[in-house]
Amino acid sequence: MRTLIAALLASLPLAAIAETPMTAEAFDAYVTGKTLTYSQFGLVFGTEEYLPGRKVRWSVAENTCDYGSWYPQGENICFVYEYDPTPHCWTFWQGGTGLKALSVEMAPGAELSEVNQTDTPLACPGPDVGA
Repeated sequence: MRTLIAALLASLPLAAIAETPMTAEAFDAYVTGKTLTYSQFGLVFGTEEYLPGRKVRWSVAENTCDYGSWYPQGENICFVYEYDPTPHCWTFWQGGTGLKALSVEMAPGAELSEVNQTDTPLACPGPDVGA
């Protein structure tokens, strides 16, 4: 019994570290200059390109991008986009295989997981192409 309790107690610091929210500075250092693809429930959720100056491009469909920016709010990272000024806030932490994120509006278990990382920009057409 003591061995089981000791093993459980030994695992607590690792669990706490794995779920410690990233600071804005750590998040910025991790994402700037990268394009990350996230999945949720085993399906691709979307891809976000992180530009300098806390600017982003978000895509859920090929050749379709939303432009925006992010800012820290407490332990959360919040995103606003040009066509939707409503903040979308997330808690980010580093998991064993990359970033994990949970929306402040979602229950635990609905986290996003980083599934791909590249330095290749998103394929975003210019504004009003073909208009």
